[in-house]
Amino acid sequence: MTAMDEQEQRRRRLAAWRGSHRVLARRGTDGTVGEGLAALAAAAGSVHDPDDAVDVYGGGVVAELERRVAGLLGTEAAAFFPTGTMAQQVALRCWAGRTGNATVALHPLAHPELHEEGSLGAVSGLRTVHLTSAPRMPGAEEVRDHPEPFGTLMLELPLRDAGFVLPTWDELAETVAAARERDAVVHLDGARLWECGPHFGRDLQEIAALADSVYVSFYKSLDGLSGAALAGPSTLVEEARVWRHRYGGQVFQQYPAALSALIGLDRELPRLPSYVAHAKVVAGAMAEGFAEAGVPWFRVRPEPPHTQQFQVWLPYAAEVLDEASLRQAEETGVTLFRRWGEGAAGAAGSPPGVSVTEVTVSGAGLEWSAEDVRVAVAGFVGLLE
Repeated sequence: MTAMDEQEQRRRRLAAWRGSHRVLARRGTDGTVGEGLAALAAAAGSVHDPDDAVDVYGGGVVAELERRVAGLLGTEAAAFFPTGTMAQQVALRCWAGRTGNATVALHPLAHPELHEEGSLGAVSGLRTVHLTSAPRMPGAEEVRDHPEPFGTLMLELPLRDAGFVLPTWDELAETVAAARERDAVVHLDGARLWECGPHFGRDLQEIAALADSVYVSFYKSLDGLSGAALAGPSTLVEEARVWRHRYGGQVFQQYPAALSALIGLDRELPRLPSYVAHAKVVAGAMAEGFAEAGVPWFRVRPEPPHTQQFQVWLPYAAEVLDEASLRQAEETGVTLFRRWGEGAAGAAGSPPGVSVTEVTVSGAGLEWSAEDVRVAVAGFVGLLE
């Protein structure tokens, strides 16, 4: 597909999603620039004094967001970063200097390994080792038995490319304790940590307290414009601010992103437990719908979901599933699935010829009953025939 064809396909997708009267999740990226600016301006006054001066290299609303995040996670401090990739590189680099060991233990499906072009080694001089290749978080025994030392254990909660999967609370606590036995520090890749409380039955502070540092994203679960925060001890955060500048992350003004993050914390964070609960209803109904439609093979992973997101695997080419998804949205006004691909499922060990999509359930998805989902699945499968 040429670049022009891809651009046309993108316009088609956005038109179909925007025109749908029923979707499982409405995203800020589905809108126009004007709509986004108008929405931000309308809501900004509810989270911050509009007469306050704009931030300049931090301060103002950015500092307020940092204080808010530190309070939510129960850490001494937090620093705003323009990207999560930068936040995690800085955190892991700082810990390498403090532990004297530049080796990071993480899962081969973790974000830095799959989606960052080898950044930890190429930019930060770090080395990575893998404790398990199973599509789940490493267990305590795998941490204890690894044959070489590592300075930091990085745990991605949830592990997105394995299906947004989480361990049990006891498993997580035991894995962290095993790392402590090896004198390793623990860093949480908590891009979607906001969604994890219902599964663990714990609040954010108790989850964050297990680790030495935590990264959180503001756009993945909270639908902010962009940005992330690194939270932890004040001495670590102060050092991270120095490295943030060195990495080019000391941005002149960031108030739009900071405002959108505060709006997300006010609006979306309290609703996430309801999204997680309804994702279980949606996933179960999808599995029932595929079985009733006679699909020869499918997977909903995990079932039930651990967060508001989960994967669906089907034995068709991605372009066939993309076209069926678009036709359903265009012809019926129902967007059940968005983009399909082969990469994530393949990385998690799926057989050849299987494609995967990620399903997110947010506010708009709460309107769907289980029967609505089953009917939509039947319509989707009909378009594959």
